[in-house]
Amino acid sequence: MTTRHLLEVEGLTVHYGKAIAVENVSLAVHEGEWVSLIGANGAGKTTTLRAILGLVRPTAGRIRYRGQEITRLPAHARVELGIGYVPEGRRVFGDLTVEENLLMGAYRIRDRARIRRNLDRVYHLFPRLAERRQQLSRTLSGGEQQMLAIGRALMSEPELLLIDEVSMGLMPIAVSHAFGVIEDLHRQGMTILLVEQNARKALVRASRGYVLETGRIVLSGPASRLQQDPQVQQAYLGM
Repeated sequence: MTTRHLLEVEGLTVHYGKAIAVENVSLAVHEGEWVSLIGANGAGKTTTLRAILGLVRPTAGRIRYRGQEITRLPAHARVELGIGYVPEGRRVFGDLTVEENLLMGAYRIRDRARIRRNLDRVYHLFPRLAERRQQLSRTLSGGEQQMLAIGRALMSEPELLLIDEVSMGLMPIAVSHAFGVIEDLHRQGMTILLVEQNARKALVRASRGYVLETGRIVLSGPASRLQQDPQVQQAYLGM
């Protein structure tokens, strides 16, 4: 293993009962990379992310973070190591305010000055959230809730950000804004593993990509090469 690997997944297999959701998936994310995992709905993308975060237990395989085996670590311990998560469907706490949601993301930090700095960073990144900091999150638009989900993940000061289906259920202008924020975070040095059905958006700025079909990796390589692959173009880019 090279020192550049921030995350390594080797031979990951996950069952839901007798059904195989993910089978023998191996992938790596180098420090500073943006890696996109694309595939159709039901391909196993979300299960892969949830296994990396520790929200589902793999049947087989190993997960390493900075060379440390984390396959059996609980999810909160993985967050403490520096893995952040933006879940599919945003999953904000509807009856809490914007700021209360953000503070939930900083639960592991005890230093109030650090929490304040992180809040200021999120509000700088998303001025709309600053305007709505005392508003209940269930009253926000879908795009605003996606901002909040990303901001909440950033409150834990992650080194690696796992992002699940950022475009789901959003208007095109909100999708463009969300991807613009991800691009900004990546330029600032954030390592990103993005799961996304919108292959065009997912690959255009990514360093590398993987294509997942029915639980297995079927293609991988530089994102620019995947964009030119006839199989990807036909199945995911509408070309």
